[in-house]
Amino acid sequence: MLALLDQLAVSFDLPILDWIQANLKNGVFDVIWPIITLFGDGGIFWIGVAVVLLIFPKTRKTGIGMGIALFMGVVVCNVTLKPLVGRIRPYDFKENLGVTIPLLADRLHDFSFPSGHTIASFEAAVVIFRNYKKPGIAAIILAFLIAFSRLYMYYHYPTDVLFSMVVGTIFAIIGDVLAGIIVKKLPHGKYETLQ
Repeated sequence: MLALLDQLAVSFDLPILDWIQANLKNGVFDVIWPIITLFGDGGIFWIGVAVVLLIFPKTRKTGIGMGIALFMGVVVCNVTLKPLVGRIRPYDFKENLGVTIPLLADRLHDFSFPSGHTIASFEAAVVIFRNYKKPGIAAIILAFLIAFSRLYMYYHYPTDVLFSMVVGTIFAIIGDVLAGIIVKKLPHGKYETLQ
């Protein structure tokens, strides 16, 4: 799989990242995108949202769904796929080709595939969207912005991000469905969604 990803890096990923650097990079974005990416750091923001939703009976199902999806993402993304695939970061790949990419933040010392920021953001945002359309749209927009920040900052390949969007969405649907089953078994309280 790593050989395929390396081929994709050269033929698909790096040209996109280099286009972003050549055409979109500017002083304002160099400030904005590192701030946006913080919303995906360790999934802390999304975990916090899930905890708040768990407090209130009417939003508890959404909080449970987010928790399940986020847990699945940690197990599949961080614990399993990242070390199993072992894809180096795009700036390291470029360095191996003799090109140094100036970074906007510290170098990361784990593997690139998949994107933890993206997978967590889409898991949480899609669960919110499935239960609350208007806040869900805002959450999805934030998830897309976080995903793009990983490309702008040269931390992830586009294939990392695209894979993570798809898997995050799948885990969100699974988490939300399982949450619906769980809340039906809870002894009391109203766990309905608000549109």
